[in-house]
Amino acid sequence: MSLLHLAILLPLLVSLFIPLLYKKIRSVHTGWFVLLVPLTLVAYFSQFLSQTMAGKTVVATMKWIPSLDINFVAYVDGLGLLFALLITGIGSLVVLYSIYYLDAKKEALHNFYVYLLLFMTAMLGIVLSDNMIVMYLFWELTSISSFLLIGYWYERERSRYGAQKSMLITVFGGLSMLGGISLLSLLSGSFSIRESLATVGTYSGDPLFTVSLVLFLLAAFTKSAQFPFHIWLPDAMEAPTPVSAYLHSATMVKAGLYLVARMSPIFAETPLWFYLVSSVGMFTLFWGSLNAVKQVDLKAILAYSTISQLGLIMSLLGLGAAALQVDIIPDSLYTVATVAAVFHLINHATFKGSLFMMAGIVDHETGTRDIRKLSGLSQLMPVTFTIATIGTLSMAGVPPFNGFLSKEMFLTGVLQVSESGLFHLDTFGLLFPFFAVVGSIFTFVYSILIVYRTFLGPKQLDKLPKKPHEAPIGMLIPPLVLVSLVILIGLFPNLLSNTLIRPAAEAILPKVIANGGTIPVEIKLWHGFNLELFLTVLIISAGTVLFLTLPKWRSLYHRMPKQVSLNHQYDALLRRGERTSTAIHDTVMTGYMRSYLVYIFGFIVVLVLSSLYFLDAFRFDVNPLSTVHAYEVVLVLVLVGSALSITFARSRLTSIILLGVVGYTVALFFVLFRAPDLALTQLVIETVSVALFLLVFYHMPEISRKEERIKFKLGNAAISALVGLSVTLVALASLSQRSFASIAQYYIDNVADLAAGGNMVNVILVDFRGFDTLFEISVLAIAGLGIYAMINFRKTGGIDK
Repeated sequence: MSLLHLAILLPLLVSLFIPLLYKKIRSVHTGWFVLLVPLTLVAYFSQFLSQTMAGKTVVATMKWIPSLDINFVAYVDGLGLLFALLITGIGSLVVLYSIYYLDAKKEALHNFYVYLLLFMTAMLGIVLSDNMIVMYLFWELTSISSFLLIGYWYERERSRYGAQKSMLITVFGGLSMLGGISLLSLLSGSFSIRESLATVGTYSGDPLFTVSLVLFLLAAFTKSAQFPFHIWLPDAMEAPTPVSAYLHSATMVKAGLYLVARMSPIFAETPLWFYLVSSVGMFTLFWGSLNAVKQVDLKAILAYSTISQLGLIMSLLGLGAAALQVDIIPDSLYTVATVAAVFHLINHATFKGSLFMMAGIVDHETGTRDIRKLSGLSQLMPVTFTIATIGTLSMAGVPPFNGFLSKEMFLTGVLQVSESGLFHLDTFGLLFPFFAVVGSIFTFVYSILIVYRTFLGPKQLDKLPKKPHEAPIGMLIPPLVLVSLVILIGLFPNLLSNTLIRPAAEAILPKVIANGGTIPVEIKLWHGFNLELFLTVLIISAGTVLFLTLPKWRSLYHRMPKQVSLNHQYDALLRRGERTSTAIHDTVMTGYMRSYLVYIFGFIVVLVLSSLYFLDAFRFDVNPLSTVHAYEVVLVLVLVGSALSITFARSRLTSIILLGVVGYTVALFFVLFRAPDLALTQLVIETVSVALFLLVFYHMPEISRKEERIKFKLGNAAISALVGLSVTLVALASLSQRSFASIAQYYIDNVADLAAGGNMVNVILVDFRGFDTLFEISVLAIAGLGIYAMINFRKTGGIDK
């Protein structure tokens, strides 16, 4: 294992010791030990900056399943390093914040930090994996760990609901991603992202390529809360604020953006990629900002604002595909959208992380997040007010903060691509600037709403559950660091131009570099009087007017019928699914073992016989057959006669006796074919079975002769006959065609040399197939423990409780 692999797995390894630390060292908050992990990783990953700035990559391979081309290939380039630094950097601040936010005496901190570290490893695994199967495993691990984090306060019904909702939607996307990976690897012949990119020209015209594209986008849209899959994100706000600040500003929701950015070199030359990514992202920007204005909970406003901002970045990644559709020349204008996406990705992590922490501080110190009760807190919480003001102005795109710079680049990218004439944008391309401007206007409205309704206006202290006061310094440091970055990046944006932004953009658009082009990254606070500036003035002006007139038009939100909302449809779908599953359960699960056997054997018959027929798999060759003796014919007749007689038996005792005859006849066959161990096992099983059956019937209540008689059931007889026919046909087909040489000779040749044994059967069971035997013994042990526990429960009455 390389040092890079160890860095990815470090949070997971440390999480194994968190419960022990929590139990043994109660005098120190567990978070202080956890804080060392992301800080160490930030320092480690920072050393790769010089290499990614020079256009180099770092690759480390750890063998896993090489026969299936599945190895843990850790791959660091500009894009992966950017996300790794966000994951560990924001993670450090979130852990510090959580130390003061979570009460060590009231909270199960060992659970919280185990989940958090598990999630950190999952995110690092996603952004630093080249093998798509490994990336998928980490992808699903984020869904599991985020489920645990969102449902951390599991005693709350809304927390459980939000955790389940996020799990169902994101796991659906994960399964779609697995399908996309399967198809893409089938086309490219490799699970490696780099190798798939190298050969994309040979298979991009295949119809399965388009199917794979759609499946990958489903995964990205669900994880990054794009419309219509965005509904899980607001309900995920039931998680503790440190979780919201981490998952929903810098990590989990960015995983979908990372997937789109990473797969863009493979899919972006397809027009469908441009249409879907840019259109869905742009509408999500509009829809999220529109719905944020009507919220009254601080974290709900921030949740919908996150949806909106994610849509903005997603649309930029889609628009950036235009750079791959033209003959690239140095300083191509079409790279602006991709650069803006990377830049806003960083900016969003800074201002949104600080705002989530601000919301947590307000909730922590006042006891509520309802903006209808919050007002006039600026004098009581001046530092928190400053954090909120800087964060919201940056989110609203007001200079001189970093959000203004990336918002200007966003408008530039939208205008340039919509005027390019690509993809017939000369017709509907004007919709992009329209949705961009309208979405930005509502972004300005909800940004001002957060500050005004929380910190300005008259005080309403009588409506607050707690007397408000400023938060402790430890809770203020993380958001202060983030808003300091908001100002620093806004004033000196080119500090990140060559260190983080350009290497990441080059990783998204490798074709630009391969064709001799460049990706210019020169970010300026002032670009002169241009269309983008006038649009910004329009956004601020219109946003101000809408905010001032908010009471007059906000009632329009209530006119939309609840029945048409996506959340209502989701809940209705779950209810319908529950009713349907209950109906199926009540119909199929009759409580009778014979019904279940009918289902099982019926399915086996259909599967086996259809496979033999449609695959033309049946063969019959008499050459491998041995000579049949007369006594063997007699035994076969006895066996068949006994089996047939069971179906016509009218007494249960008669059926048991006939079943015993079948078993003992099979044992005789084992003796004749020189398998004494099997014969002995068969005799013991039949003897015990018959004895148990007779004992059961002996102790059963007396029943009348009429009730005891068994009716002949044609359906059961037919299934029995078909099962026997299926097994017979499979046995004959297997005997008549051999795909591989028999392994028997291998055992004969190696039993003495490799296992130093004389009894071949014993050696096979203990040495050659030792794990099989071990697992069988384990299963029997577990079953025995279960039976023992049930007996004890019955004795103590616990089973009835």
